[in-house]
Amino acid sequence: MSNTYFYQDKPIFGLDIGFSSLKVMQVDNTGKNKLITGYGATNFDSKAIKNGVIVEPEIIAKALKDLFEHNLIGEINTRRVSATIPASRTFNRTIILPKLSKKDLDGALLLEAEQYIPMPIDELYMDYHIISESDKGLEVFVVAVPKNISNSYVDLMNISGLEPVALETSISAASRLFVQAEQSDLPSILIDFGSLSSDITIYDKGLIVTGTVSGGGDNFTDSIAKKLKISHQESHIVKTKYGLGKSKKQNEITEALTPLLDQLLREIKRIIRYYEERSATKSKISQVVTMGGGANLPGLSEYITDKLRLPTRMCDPWQHLDFSKLQPPNTIEKSMYVSVAGLALIDSKEVYK
Repeated sequence: MSNTYFYQDKPIFGLDIGFSSLKVMQVDNTGKNKLITGYGATNFDSKAIKNGVIVEPEIIAKALKDLFEHNLIGEINTRRVSATIPASRTFNRTIILPKLSKKDLDGALLLEAEQYIPMPIDELYMDYHIISESDKGLEVFVVAVPKNISNSYVDLMNISGLEPVALETSISAASRLFVQAEQSDLPSILIDFGSLSSDITIYDKGLIVTGTVSGGGDNFTDSIAKKLKISHQESHIVKTKYGLGKSKKQNEITEALTPLLDQLLREIKRIIRYYEERSATKSKISQVVTMGGGANLPGLSEYITDKLRLPTRMCDPWQHLDFSKLQPPNTIEKSMYVSVAGLALIDSKEVYK
């Protein structure tokens, strides 16, 4: 990013690329309120992406063009874009190092990365931020992305006539929106439920450690359909209306979702142990915050609270964003826009250096 030179007064819009969906949003940060000027969503054929690499960018480019022409609410008036990449395809780690100069720090991080990343370093793009600094040393959060994945996203932007200025994981983008909400100063577990996987991170004044488990909103629907022997469409209705809440089918639905939820809970506990064992401040996790489309599952917060003995709530940062005269998405759809809203809120200082 240090070699990127754009005019600082140019706005940026967010582009969230999912397994088979696109979401866009632009936010005007110049005034007192964060005003949403345009947003929208559409789907594309999932064959366009394979193992995290965009292999058929024309499919997504066409879907993006159609979104701008037919499904956009409001207006997006910039070509500069920040986009998401799948967290499951990145490598990240918190590293403890002695105090070093900038030059020596870069070299030390490369050496450390070679120890834990099962890929040649020259096939990766790396970035990092310093979590904490003391007389004893540095605590650094490192992220590495395979070049073939990152380059495929840049190629898509170029084909679409856009100027890419930033790429980050959806959970990183979502954490930016989380900061706008209440109680964001507490050490927290953030869970971003996608369609086929769920990203988990610990946020404590910044990202500390992240993980991904298979299983998301679509998998919840499939599991309920199989258990209740109903169609996918009927299962989606049951999931969004009843979920894990009290109903005649509560026991069956809970039984259907337990394998996926148990896997999620195991990963959360692993990440909490990692954090608390390495935390320099001996901080404890205070809450769990859910976001993304799958977070709409009724009863999910209560279920996680009961299993982890940690207060759990759904991220509700929208009081800090103003749709103004635009028709806002409904309550269920709002959770789907968390990551792209986080992208749209990116501070130009983060990319214009």
